[in-house]
Amino acid sequence: MPSVTVGTTSVDYRVSGSGPGLVLVHGTGADADGNWAPLVEAVGHRFTVVAVNLPGAGETADRGEPLTVENLADQVAAAAADAGLAEYHVVGHSLGAVVATAVAARHTPAVLSLFAHAGWVTSGPREVFQFDYWARLLRTDSELLARLLQLTAMGPATAAARGVDDFEDATAGFAALLDERILRQIELDARVDISRMLQEITAPTMVLAGTHDLIVPPHHQRELADRVAGAVYREVDAGHALPFENPDLFVAAITEWLGTF
Repeated sequence: MPSVTVGTTSVDYRVSGSGPGLVLVHGTGADADGNWAPLVEAVGHRFTVVAVNLPGAGETADRGEPLTVENLADQVAAAAADAGLAEYHVVGHSLGAVVATAVAARHTPAVLSLFAHAGWVTSGPREVFQFDYWARLLRTDSELLARLLQLTAMGPATAAARGVDDFEDATAGFAALLDERILRQIELDARVDISRMLQEITAPTMVLAGTHDLIVPPHHQRELADRVAGAVYREVDAGHALPFENPDLFVAAITEWLGTF
């Protein structure tokens, strides 16, 4: 797989398809393949898709230093440039939405549009407490964190349709993906503050929220939309993990947005 060196980080990314540029940024604990496979399949015939692995995911390698939103944004932009994209739409989920928003602020000439799902502007006391709890669980037993996420990441309709075996199977699958490589992502979740860069964004922006998001509640997305000039806000009947809970709805929301350009 291709990679590009940014400072002391070797940034791993996936590139596929053909057409205008589309850059994808995954969320905490996910990776370029797991977060974006349904979308890549849906739009690969229309876009050149670059899906970046943040440190802690895929083959991206660095020295283990604390992560910053600014550095991650520059890594994403470098991967896009390395793939030959001079301009691109950027889409992010959760922490990836925070990073994608920073890409739109720091690399304005390259960004055609921004789609941010489940992002936020600043981590307040609740978020600091929550993500510290995640980190404590991960250090203790990754299965405990996976169990918590089964209860908090999905909307109530999805949870109500599950049986106990479904919860257990999902927990086992997710626990296998969680290891201490993602601790720095979780620590960054607790430190997010992109408030000062939002005024720099000039690209058309869509902010998508899940009505039942318990991890980053929708008032955070409303704040993000309110603080980006001209941003469009949309809310759907889902929890935080929309790409996994209802991939069809997630893909449809993104493709509808991209279809306006």
